[in-house]
Amino acid sequence: MKPPMISIFIILCVLLSCKNNQHTPQDPELQKSIQRGAIVYEDFCMQCHLPDGKGVPKAFPPLDGSDYLAKNRDASIRAVKYGMSGEITVNGQKYNTTMAPLGLTDEEVADVMNYIYNTWSNKNPKMVTVDEVSKIQP
Repeated sequence: MKPPMISIFIILCVLLSCKNNQHTPQDPELQKSIQRGAIVYEDFCMQCHLPDGKGVPKAFPPLDGSDYLAKNRDASIRAVKYGMSGEITVNGQKYNTTMAPLGLTDEEVADVMNYIYNTWSNKNPKMVTVDEVSKIQP
C-alpha cells in the first residue's frame, strides 16, 4: 500500500468504527437513557417515523433535524406522553395526522425523547428527565 492509501484506510476505519449517525454524549446517565430509548423507538415510533427518523412526507413528520422538536420541547414531550392531534408545521411542511397515545411510562417517554434528541443529525445534550416528563400535563 502506498503511504497516502494507508492514511485513507486508517481514516475510513476510524469513521466506520463510530456509531452511524448517533452522537455520543459524555453524560453516562444520558447514554443509558438513549440506549433504553432506542428500544422504545423501535417498538413504538419506527413504524411511522421510520428507522432513519425521516418520517413520511405529508403523513408523519420527520424527527431527524426537526425544527419543531428543537423549538417545542414541552409540546414534543406532551405528544409522546399523551398523543396529539391538530396541525403542526415541521421544517416548513404542514402535518395534520393524529398520533395516538402510546401508553408509555414517564421513564419510557424520557428515554425515547433522549434517543430522538441525540440521534441522526439531532444533538441536544440537555437530558429529558422523568421529573420533567411527570410535570407535563395534557
